[in-house]
Amino acid sequence: MRLEGKVAIVTGGARHIGAVYAKRLAAEGARVVIADILDGDGVAREIGAGRGAAIALRVDVSKEEDTLRMADETLKRFGRIDILVNNAAIFLSIRRRSFDQISAEEWDQVSSVNIKGPFLCAKAVFPQMKKQRSGKIINISSTTALAGTPLFLHYVASKAALIGMTRALAREMGEYGICVNAIAPGLVQHEGQTAPKEFTEFQLKARAIKRLETPEDLAGTLIYLASSDSDFVTGQTIVVDGGSILH
Repeated sequence: MRLEGKVAIVTGGARHIGAVYAKRLAAEGARVVIADILDGDGVAREIGAGRGAAIALRVDVSKEEDTLRMADETLKRFGRIDILVNNAAIFLSIRRRSFDQISAEEWDQVSSVNIKGPFLCAKAVFPQMKKQRSGKIINISSTTALAGTPLFLHYVASKAALIGMTRALAREMGEYGICVNAIAPGLVQHEGQTAPKEFTEFQLKARAIKRLETPEDLAGTLIYLASSDSDFVTGQTIVVDGGSILH
């Protein structure tokens, strides 16, 4: 129970990796807010059945009014904000294609969620974290930003932007006791999403640990960054990919 008494917001927490993050935070004692454009009630009920505390909010992270409401509702329900996990992102719906085939509209859509979303969420929770003089913001980046993975430039660029944002926010927020770090996962396999076989085989060959990555592989690093164990760690990007990108 390393997060007993803490309150965590997980964007994109209604399914897949985000749901794993939310449940693991709750298992460590945090009260959890599942902020997602999708219905997160099922994950909240699952946490409640395990004697945890969670609520689900419908939030579009690309809209400032939604992120401000997210912070307000969290404070009304739980009274504080200790942890923000910027996990919401457009990824599963992206079709891999050459950069010159990506429309300006699609570029803007990905950027609005993957870049503007974390900015707006950090901005929304900052007043309360500043007041508390403590907080943990964890941005979910990707090893695609470090590898320069081709054929989805808008996604790669957005995840590279998160690394830069992590470093700059760490410098701005440090004086208030707020730590800002990022996790860069490799290709993660989870229920409902399967990568092309050739891409999976390439990933396995590149990894030092020769198996598929699961959402649970990321949970330990998330809890470390959310807990007091990392109180003197900020501005860092931690790669969790089985030893493919040695960063």
